[in-house]
Amino acid sequence: MDDMSGPYVIRGSVSLPEAELMWRFSRSSGPGGQHVNTSDSQVELRFDLASTDALPEVWKARALERLAPRMVGGVVTVRASEHRSQWRNRETAAVRLAALLAEATAPPPKPRRATKIPRGINERRLRVKKQRSETKRGRQGRDWG
Repeated sequence: MDDMSGPYVIRGSVSLPEAELMWRFSRSSGPGGQHVNTSDSQVELRFDLASTDALPEVWKARALERLAPRMVGGVVTVRASEHRSQWRNRETAAVRLAALLAEATAPPPKPRRATKIPRGINERRLRVKKQRSETKRGRQGRDWG
């Protein structure tokens, strides 16, 4: 990781459009050294999902629906402040946003097909159940001690 690692791929050939990313920097909370009070190392990355053309329409609709609770006015926001350097927080925020969009645009899972339990298996289960019940019934009513 020597310089900003290129385009952040969402999935396939689709990646985060650098031009549409809005960055904001502020001071991180929490402990630090003398340097912490003067450096804006917390990163807030905003991406206008509602008005972007970087995503295919189907993906965009899917993402807008799935990310609705965490969006404000069609804008997705991701924060990163775990590293002490702003640059590393930028990396983290961009990777996080790409992952979030990848998850939100993923196709829905295939519906589960109900399968019938084979008759033999069911019969065996019932037979074993009956045996167990017989064993337990045999233990009743006797004075063992």
